[in-house]
Amino acid sequence: AFFWADTHDMALSSRSALATRTTVRSARLVPARRVLNVVRAAVTEVNDSSFAEDVLKSSVPVLVDFWAPWCGPCRMIAPIIDELAAEYKEKLKCVKLNTDESPQVATDYGIRSIPTVMIFKGGKKMDTIIGAVPKATLIQAVEKYL
Repeated sequence: AFFWADTHDMALSSRSALATRTTVRSARLVPARRVLNVVRAAVTEVNDSSFAEDVLKSSVPVLVDFWAPWCGPCRMIAPIIDELAAEYKEKLKCVKLNTDESPQVATDYGIRSIPTVMIFKGGKKMDTIIGAVPKATLIQAVEKYL
């Protein structure tokens, strides 16, 4: 396995409809064994066709990260979303929706700025957080719906 790397950011993201995992580290592909101390939590990708099943019909609250690969602030909060997924893995489902690849859901929920994080519970949108915010802000929002 190979990872795309960039020295400025150790965030993991998906690149393309194949949902390949990437490590941002430098402008070159590096063997996976050279990427150390990076753990991908249980954050899954959703799209226009899987959103209803994975988010709206979920039995637990869902944190949805609306993002795009070209968005710097989106890459900044990606590790925070990964941490939340690991910390709340039994109580909260964390998913990412690439707004470039799945514009219909983004349009349906009025996404005009990314990153936008929405929390859904029982199939309904409960909260919206816009922008790259601190982890404490996301925790405070999540805790209200657990």
